[in-house]
Amino acid sequence: MVTCHQCETEINQATEICPHCGADLTLPVPGAEPIKNKPKPTLAKILLRWAILLGVLLGAMWSFLWFVVTPRTGNVALQAETQAVQTLADVRAALASYAATQDGVFPATLEPLGPPVRQTAQLAQSNGYQLVYTPGPPGADGAIHSYSLEARAGNYGYRNFYTDPSGIVRATSENRPATSIDPPAR
Repeated sequence: MVTCHQCETEINQATEICPHCGADLTLPVPGAEPIKNKPKPTLAKILLRWAILLGVLLGAMWSFLWFVVTPRTGNVALQAETQAVQTLADVRAALASYAATQDGVFPATLEPLGPPVRQTAQLAQSNGYQLVYTPGPPGADGAIHSYSLEARAGNYGYRNFYTDPSGIVRATSENRPATSIDPPAR
């Protein structure tokens, strides 16, 4: 609600003419200060505002990336290879434990070894290695008594690793899977 500047009666804000006295409400009020129009901002001010806004946005994005993305320090290949060898050792220990409870018989897949082995394999995969379990041929009794376990590098320049029930981890720097004839890893 507004008041008419002529008769000072409260009227609806949407009216242009006072219904009581007929005063034109669109004209400036006599004796009131004239309304000053704000000057348009200059091109320099507009550019400065946009530069500040862009700076704040870029700073926020940089901060986000700095805190979220973990920097990799040190020798990344060595860290990945160490994790691959540790994965082979963990899975070999789980296979030995399984065989001890099953009268020397190894499983046809790694699934019977459960979630710990699955998580270890996923950790190796996150470091660029694929874990490959190959059960040996079935014996005369139809059971599997040997296996081979490989950690194959997905990144060029990383070594490939191999182990079997003997526990010796073998490695090759060549672009091929490691085998039982490769030298032991150091």
